[in-house]
Amino acid sequence: MAVYLHAPANSLTDVPMHWHTAITEFKIYLKLERSLSANSVDAYLQDILKLQSYTSALGSPPEPDKIEISHLRGFLEWLNGFYLNPVTQSRIVSGIRAFFRFMLLNDIIVHDPSALLEMPKARRKLPEVLSVDEVDMILAAIDLSTPQGQRNKAMIETLYSGGLRVSELVNLCISDIYRSEGFLKITGKGEKQRLVPVGTRALREIELYLPDRNRLPAVRGHEDILFLNRRGKPLTRVMVFTIVRQLAMKASINKTISPHTFRHSFATHLVEGGADLRAVQEMLGHESIITTEIYTHMDSDYLREAINSFHPRS
Repeated sequence: MAVYLHAPANSLTDVPMHWHTAITEFKIYLKLERSLSANSVDAYLQDILKLQSYTSALGSPPEPDKIEISHLRGFLEWLNGFYLNPVTQSRIVSGIRAFFRFMLLNDIIVHDPSALLEMPKARRKLPEVLSVDEVDMILAAIDLSTPQGQRNKAMIETLYSGGLRVSELVNLCISDIYRSEGFLKITGKGEKQRLVPVGTRALREIELYLPDRNRLPAVRGHEDILFLNRRGKPLTRVMVFTIVRQLAMKASINKTISPHTFRHSFATHLVEGGADLRAVQEMLGHESIITTEIYTHMDSDYLREAINSFHPRS
């Protein structure tokens, strides 16, 4: 069967008309109604083009509204031939399911064949998490006598207190801080905005940083950005990563640490403390609660470790 795993970027122009129409409308739906980024939209389209490439080599290639569960199961068997790991296969299946849900919502099909499609089994790798003491050790490792010391302390406290993504941190504006209410306005994936409550310690460290920050010659167009480098430009993701790794080494923490580790720690500590999972989902800006549920697994591991360490029968 002469089909291809990696569909060319311009292959939409080469597909049959029925597929072309359905995929084009799906693309518009993803961009306008789901507000997905260009990269996410492209990933979805490549998944559908893989399915179209597979069906094109069948004896009687079905149109998108004639796809049955047997076609989709054959597609998964075909993917297995490329030795893709279960995580990659699951992502592709998610894209296929989104496509058929879209067609169902728009009355292009009357039943969704992907509803019966089983996800490849994959064990989710739990992310690295810091303890509260380790967060304090990293903060204590910051040299406040340096010009960047207070900035870095405010930055770490904000990452941990608000569970921000690094992209959200570097784009955070002074006008996004609601001090009296104790909230940050965060612009997340797909330009979606959310209000995140932030602790008093983070707000205090930001207040202490602002005099130094306001003395910097902010580059035109970035006057409102909170975290700047010495040249008045916004910090890059790489720079934040470097700062975090250096502080972890200085604090002698032997874990693989990144800015995202503080986000995972934020969520894990909330769940361990009994926070409602829906509330954690809202604060993290997760589109689906399934993504947030990983922290319940982490909490279970935490409880199991406590039993194994301290129970006399373990």
